Amino acid sequence: MQVLIIALFFNYRKIVDRIDSDGDGFVTTEELKTWIKRVQKRYIYDNVAKVWKDYDRDKDDKISWEEYKQATYGYYLGFIDVKALSSPTFYACPTRSGLLASSVNRLATKWKIVDRIDSDGDGFVTTEELKTWIKRVQKRYIYDNVAKVWKDYDRDKDDKISWEEYKQATYGYYLGNPAEFQDSSDHHTFKKMLPRDERRFKAADLNGDQTATREEFTAFLHPEEFEHMKEIVVLETLEDIDKNGDGFVDQDEYIADMFSHEENGPEPDWVLSEREQFTEFRDLNKDGKLDKDEIRHWILPQDYDHAQAEARHLVYESDKNRDEKLTKEEILENWNMFVGSQATNYGEDLTKNHDEL
Repeated sequence: MQVLIIALFFNYRKIVDRIDSDGDGFVTTEELKTWIKRVQKRYIYDNVAKVWKDYDRDKDDKISWEEYKQATYGYYLGFIDVKALSSPTFYACPTRSGLLASSVNRLATKWKIVDRIDSDGDGFVTTEELKTWIKRVQKRYIYDNVAKVWKDYDRDKDDKISWEEYKQATYGYYLGNPAEFQDSSDHHTFKKMLPRDERRFKAADLNGDQTATREEFTAFLHPEEFEHMKEIVVLETLEDIDKNGDGFVDQDEYIADMFSHEENGPEPDWVLSEREQFTEFRDLNKDGKLDKDEIRHWILPQDYDHAQAEARHLVYESDKNRDEKLTKEEILENWNMFVGSQATNYGEDLTKNHDEL
């Protein structure tokens, strides 16, 4: 998360520099207006470019009505009134045609997702199929995230990222302009994060060549997903919460990580419940504090499968006839719950093309 915050900071600064077209250190109304118009235009053309290949099926750099119709309605032409779609009066109403196109696209995406979850194609989704799908979505999200940022760090385009490349991309401005940060809170953040990132990078770099392959860089950005990185996850968690630096997390530090006390204010019930959790379940040896092993047991429990738990919850909440498997209709009836789950990547998969799922 902190790596992301630092990267965002420098990205924001680059954007402001681009808006300041004359480079005088100030942004005028005219410069901002010009930039907004440019962004609007870029958004429109980027949006068209993004969907173009989905409609230009014969790759002739033109889109016929037949191509658009098949791409948009083809999956459901057997379920809707084709004559109505062909009627000029139907398309004379932009609202009606637009709503149908949008609804059909959304429904087609929902059905496609359900069909993909139902891996044996028997028309039912079991807890095991749902668990497998959720794990697949989790993995895809991680690798998509790495692919998205890869070019920002692989500066020499050799399909590897060296520590030096990462350091310059993330901290280059800070390292080159230390005076700007001397009196700011950012100075302390960067000073702390740079050696911490280097330590994590070295842990991910299995062959010790100071260069990360895609798999190693994935372990660097998402250490919680890799067995050999779990000690780093535990150590970083300890460092974040252990405010007095004694190498342990006491109950007050544990609570302070999730709740900010108001002066003389009472603690809400959920905080009191968390204190009980700390005493009864987190502090395994009952010495009033958490060591590394207890932190590992807390944040990386060996006996808990997140995907399994979520799959069971979704099946339980959606299984109307209690046969311990879901029909397509049962899933669609409870679709809002699926949108808020990892089964649809928290709704993001609804915006993807079918072949991206």
